[in-house]
Amino acid sequence: MKITTNGLVIKEQTTGESDRLVTLLTADYGIVRAFVRRAKLAKSRSAGATSLFAYSRFSLYRSRDAFTADDAEPIEVFFDLRKDLSALALAQYFAQLAYDMGDEGQPCGELLRLLLNSLHLLCSGKKQKRLIKAVFELKSACFGGYMPDIAACASCGTYESGAMLFDVAEGCFYCASCAHGGAQQVTAGVADAMRFICYSPQEKIFSFLLPEQELRQLGELAEKYVLSLVQRRLTALEFYKGIADENE
Repeated sequence: MKITTNGLVIKEQTTGESDRLVTLLTADYGIVRAFVRRAKLAKSRSAGATSLFAYSRFSLYRSRDAFTADDAEPIEVFFDLRKDLSALALAQYFAQLAYDMGDEGQPCGELLRLLLNSLHLLCSGKKQKRLIKAVFELKSACFGGYMPDIAACASCGTYESGAMLFDVAEGCFYCASCAHGGAQQVTAGVADAMRFICYSPQEKIFSFLLPEQELRQLGELAEKYVLSLVQRRLTALEFYKGIADENE
């Protein structure tokens, strides 16, 4: 079987002396792993197209056990990520999350679009990294089938009360009357921002503002929520948090 598709390289590793095994996030086929022969050679036309975070047009054929790329043409390589170490680390974290939220053999067009838009924003520097991170975490969870239940209190249906609390383990809001141990109180601004991210179309999800303290709380909750879902160590997140500027 032979297919042609656009894909973003979210993981790459060397196999043998000069070959690459790339993991792609594609719109049509979800997570795809493919071998690219001689891609590590300096003169290879596939070298740039199969590097980490290269968004490329791939011609793939499938043998019994795996895909092999017989051609790859770069569309966007996100070179500016290499100019900012914390942006690069955050991009690697996004790639790890995308791998967890995507599926092999299932369309992942919305997740791919989210990741591409997030990488563009990291390169441009037009949005705070803290905002980009929180949006990616919550929206990728939605695309992965884990949309939190935040329309109203999960118990009584109250939309707003004196305080709303988010339960990370259950992924839902409770009002103050229904909350139990473990739920964390959120401001009205954070509650609205979470709803905006989860329910808005992609072209709008980065277009909100929060005071710094509320943005920090949003980021903490979004991170805790996705980590409760993936339940594995994400090394890129640990590295990012170790080098990130406190004001990013």
